[in-house]
Amino acid sequence: MSASHRFSRRIPAGDTLHRRVCDICGFIDYENPRIVVGAVVRQGERILLCRRAIEPRRGYWTLPAGFMEQNETAEEGARREAREEACANIRITGLLAVYSIPRISQVQLIHIAELEGGFAPGPESLEVRLFAWEDIPWDELAFPSVHWALHHRRAVWESTACVPFVNPPGMTGDTFPPP
Repeated sequence: MSASHRFSRRIPAGDTLHRRVCDICGFIDYENPRIVVGAVVRQGERILLCRRAIEPRRGYWTLPAGFMEQNETAEEGARREAREEACANIRITGLLAVYSIPRISQVQLIHIAELEGGFAPGPESLEVRLFAWEDIPWDELAFPSVHWALHHRRAVWESTACVPFVNPPGMTGDTFPPP
């Protein structure tokens, strides 16, 4: 925005929500949810997880995922995040889930993917490991949506594509689901 804008929050004509509106020219600065892209990456019977080296939830395990960048597809973003966080090349075979996390204004697009080659910690990861289902550190998962995605992937374990899952009933990402 140029210096010739001065914003206040108000409901613009024809709208129903408070928005940032320029007091000088009437420009509406829409604030929209951020899109996170990632993947449940599988190699054989094991799943790739990354221990976070950054906040939020530093030291906790997560899927390779992050914010989508301008001018990339969701699939390109998920592949980029796998390279950045796990130095891994992945082959995406389908969309696993679309999660809505309104508390933090996020929409998460989580894919089904296969690991192609090796992996190592990237700059945002302390450690990267392949876990058998029974060895996943459930109490050390970074976010509720990681828990959801792992269980949703398990539900379609033999598939490479599925109808995308959504948030479990009543869950908005504010709390972890029961074990």
